[in-house]
Amino acid sequence: MGKGPGLYPDIGKKARDLLYRDYQSDHKFSLTTYTANGVAITSSGAKKGEAFLADVNTKLINKNITTDIKVDTNSKLYTTITVDEAAPGLKTILSFVAPDQRSGKVELQYFHDNAGISTSIGLTASPIVNFSGVAGNNTVALGTDVSFDTASGNLIKYNAGLSFSTTDLIASLILSDKLDTVTASYYHTVSPLTNTAVGAELTHGFSSNENTLTIGTQHSLDPLTTVKARVNNAGIASALLQHEWRPKSLFTISGEVDTKAIDKSAKVGLALALKP
Repeated sequence: MGKGPGLYPDIGKKARDLLYRDYQSDHKFSLTTYTANGVAITSSGAKKGEAFLADVNTKLINKNITTDIKVDTNSKLYTTITVDEAAPGLKTILSFVAPDQRSGKVELQYFHDNAGISTSIGLTASPIVNFSGVAGNNTVALGTDVSFDTASGNLIKYNAGLSFSTTDLIASLILSDKLDTVTASYYHTVSPLTNTAVGAELTHGFSSNENTLTIGTQHSLDPLTTVKARVNNAGIASALLQHEWRPKSLFTISGEVDTKAIDKSAKVGLALALKP
């Protein structure tokens, strides 16, 4: 897949990943093993305050069909079946959570050189229908994301987004929360050789008249080690260091401090992902 303007969630994704991805204040651990027939089994655990959450995820790939099954500590069973290239440019996704009988959903994604379309419908008597579409190319893309509740007959979500991309710069503008919030983001690649980039995101709420500005940067110290930092207008500064000590096995340490209240304890998060 991966051609054309992509799907609606791809608008502004590079800036969001730079500013928010891998930052955390929890302690996380995951271990992935593979069976002889290629089934991937991932066991994960996370300590959030005094609570400890764990899950086991199994992934099986058979030709163009991927089956993901996850069980968590709340005894919930998450199942996702993905059929890639069911037809040229088409991806089909079926997901449900047991024992929640209202969680079933089927989604169709279509990728074209000048469009990316995703539509989903809940498998209930009165489902929620979601449609998102992006039109454009690798330079300019315009999209919308709409959800309709067939039970009430109301639109429960309507968003819009615009993206402009060049070889080293990506700018986007997104209207969300039923057009009550506008978010402008910027991502700029400074040096591809060292994976150095800067980014910023400005969010304004029309009803609340509140603004949030976050700026950040990333840089690779070497091919296996990356550092990131960010700060927002509330004075919250964060930084992380991520090291790939073997292929696909990552160690990440991140910290957060309130620069307006230095006397408060800093938050520190650790994450370890092991893959053979």
